[in-house]
Amino acid sequence: MPSLIRFLIVVGAIVAIVYGVMVALVAYVTPQPRQMTYTIPAQRLNK
Repeated sequence: MPSLIRFLIVVGAIVAIVYGVMVALVAYVTPQPRQMTYTIPAQRLNK
């Protein structure tokens, strides 16, 4: 039983770290909007 509790604590800590990194990314990183242009070959349009 103690090994199960230790495993759950380690998994919980890893999940908490990942969640914290995701929250930090949302809070501190802002995407830069930009225009994107793609050239589509004529062969793909005539299918």
